[in-house]
Amino acid sequence: MDQPQVAAPATGGPLNGTSKNALFPRLLRQLRAQTLMYYLYTLVLRAVLSCTHEKITIFKGTMMSKHVTLKNGIEPAEEGTSLWQDAWFRLRQNTFALCGLGVILFLCIVALLTPFIAPYGYEQQNLLLGAAPPSAEHWLGTDIFGRDMLTRIMYGSRVSLMVGFIATSVALVIGVLWGTIAGYAGGRVDAVMMRLVDILYALPFMIFIVLLMVVFGRNILLLFLAIGAVEWLTMARIVRGQVLSLRRQEFVEAAVSLGLSRWTIIRRHLIPNTLGPVIVYTTLTIPSVMLLEAFLSFLGLGIQPPQSSWGLLISYGVETMEEYPWLLLFPGLTLSITLFALNFLGDGLRDALDPRASKN
Repeated sequence: MDQPQVAAPATGGPLNGTSKNALFPRLLRQLRAQTLMYYLYTLVLRAVLSCTHEKITIFKGTMMSKHVTLKNGIEPAEEGTSLWQDAWFRLRQNTFALCGLGVILFLCIVALLTPFIAPYGYEQQNLLLGAAPPSAEHWLGTDIFGRDMLTRIMYGSRVSLMVGFIATSVALVIGVLWGTIAGYAGGRVDAVMMRLVDILYALPFMIFIVLLMVVFGRNILLLFLAIGAVEWLTMARIVRGQVLSLRRQEFVEAAVSLGLSRWTIIRRHLIPNTLGPVIVYTTLTIPSVMLLEAFLSFLGLGIQPPQSSWGLLISYGVETMEEYPWLLLFPGLTLSITLFALNFLGDGLRDALDPRASKN
């Protein structure tokens, strides 16, 4: 194992030349990180302002078009739009949803560019400094080993966001297909499929994840699949309830009378009409999956050092909360901001993807 890098004491002697030579690359790296962070923030802010300006322009154009008529007094026919065009139009009118989308995109971009913009190396330590509060050199302070907290939070975002999105995607695919088939088929098929869901609900899913991790080893990809494999049950129930209320609607009966197959009806008519509640629940599943990953890491079955995630940093911060509060404050604040952004975005997508919403 590599020995931890210990910073040389800032005293006189032959080490002064080495310290000066090492100081310039570190300052250059910090300047590059700050420049890129400001650039990313400017891009997100411009995107939000551009959408807001476009929304005002569209509103003015709509108000002016109401006064336009043909020479014979007949108003021009309204151009048809698809579900996704209507959804994007309604989403742009929701400022909180756009802000949430901007925050999520900003976090994703930072996670992708972390190896290039992080102010310090991931495993760089300064044992002489130890746990220091926020300062000019370390904006979010350092942990007990002298590692920069901003760097660790940036690297932790890569793991936390991957766990949240990939595991939730697995639960989304399984739950939507299971619930749609059970709700539309009905009868014995519905009874058998939902009784299986009830049986899986009764099982302690944490033990199931632990068994998977013990049998197949500590693999981060297996962690994604294991968490997603136990989070789809509630999704299946939500989708089944929506499909039960939709399968007797006129548009479904019209599709049946046209001779469309069951799979075509499920794919083109039922699943799109359940996207509102599904997306809202998805935005709530992502933070719960992140917390589940943190609990597994606390038990020693999830992310292990030297890797880090927001949940693992929070668990470390809880242990030293009284002596070093910044070790809990900044990772917890980052996770909270992500949760709020996902909730705002989910509410906006729920309203935008509702096909029964009236078109203004």
